[in-house]
Amino acid sequence: MSETPQDPAGTTHQFQNFAAQAPAEPSKQVNVGLIVGIVVVVALVLVALGAAAMLFL
Repeated sequence: MSETPQDPAGTTHQFQNFAAQAPAEPSKQVNVGLIVGIVVVVALVLVALGAAAMLFL
């Protein structure tokens, strides 16, 4: 038996390389879908308020 254990699959070495990597910084990209959704919701609220105002005037 050898004194150093052998890892035939190489998973230990792969894990050590993975653990040594610096964590990737999250991208600061703006989510266009979120902005479009907010604009749509605001527009719908304004339309609903305008319709309600027309009913009561």
